[in-house]
Amino acid sequence: MIAYKRYILDNGLTVVLHQDRSTPLVTVNVLYKVGSKNEHPEQTGFAHLFEHLMFGGSENVADYDTPIQNAGGDNNAFTNSDLTNFYNVLPAENLGVALWLESDRMLKLDFNQNSLDVQKKVVVEEFKETSINQPYGDLWHQLSDLAYKDHPYRWPTIGLVPEHIEEAQLSDVETFFYNFYKPNNAVLVLSGNFEIEETKAEIEKWFGSIPSGKIFKASIPQEDIQQDFRNRTLTRPVPSNALYMAFHMCSRDHEDFIAYDMLSDVLSGGRSSRLYINLLKGSGLFSSIDAYISGTFDPGLFIVEAKLLDGADMEKAKLLIWAELQKLKEELVQEEELQKIKNSMLSSVAFSEVSITHKAINLAYYEMLGDIDRINKQEEEIDSVKVEDLKRVANEILHEHNCSEVIYIKE
Repeated sequence: MIAYKRYILDNGLTVVLHQDRSTPLVTVNVLYKVGSKNEHPEQTGFAHLFEHLMFGGSENVADYDTPIQNAGGDNNAFTNSDLTNFYNVLPAENLGVALWLESDRMLKLDFNQNSLDVQKKVVVEEFKETSINQPYGDLWHQLSDLAYKDHPYRWPTIGLVPEHIEEAQLSDVETFFYNFYKPNNAVLVLSGNFEIEETKAEIEKWFGSIPSGKIFKASIPQEDIQQDFRNRTLTRPVPSNALYMAFHMCSRDHEDFIAYDMLSDVLSGGRSSRLYINLLKGSGLFSSIDAYISGTFDPGLFIVEAKLLDGADMEKAKLLIWAELQKLKEELVQEEELQKIKNSMLSSVAFSEVSITHKAINLAYYEMLGDIDRINKQEEEIDSVKVEDLKRVANEILHEHNCSEVIYIKE
């Protein structure tokens, strides 16, 4: 159970405070409700670019990292399709340093050509390293483009092509900042050892005067129901032949989301899972095999991926995977099989409540999801799933006409 106090400043900034006296530290977490799905199709990768730009100096602070380090702290950030998140961990007595830094870059970045040029080079090099020069690096470009035809999930967070970042102008990034990086589009979470009333006064001091503004709300097209099997076969200099199968599933806030998560664990949740025992160990065709979900806020993907041993027959491998998927549609999962997965998930929830940083990030996440109190209902949601639910959701999505398939063939 995570106790918290939630309130909203006059400028629209949502604030969540979780007091934890067991630690000498505090985490300051700022989530912005902007991810790659909020980008223009001809200017992709901007949310990820801003993850870097936000460390390049702000209105009154030339260097973000040094003050945090001098205060005995550390910081990091991540971006995905739906959000951008920044967090700082530092001694509780230096809380004000993180509040000052986060408020200043929320107020205004130091937009200058030199900073933009430096970060553009960094991001383009990251694009090349992860998506062009790495085996299977273009997977998410290929699979997303195949599975999505309308929704902006059709490009990955890194961006559609590096040229979108290379050609970004100073005016473009300023516009993107003022469209999304506002207090009324953000969630500030503090988790750790602090005094509630004193901290509320500090938050008002640093954030209260930042003006709110109109948030750019572009209409995000929703994906039509897939009605046809889609396939793309690629010949690449990869270590081995590989197969990726993506099935459309529900959104993160859907009541069946946990059931789909469990379904992927039935297939690949450890050494006792079905794909591990029946295919990885039992068939002699696979070097690795996995199943997982994308977990996106809008309807996402249920993915099965496999890499084949040299000389293994791709068609036979596909038939074996489909046979395992068919079992999920025809037979009930065993109660003990489900309970094992529930136990693992419950352990993960318990572990996430140990770290103040995990708690801060999760509180911000559930606030953005629309019901922050769901963070304290996770165990209940996990326990409520029945074997009948797994069979039902399997029958809803595991069909050939709902499948997008990418195959890599070794050169």
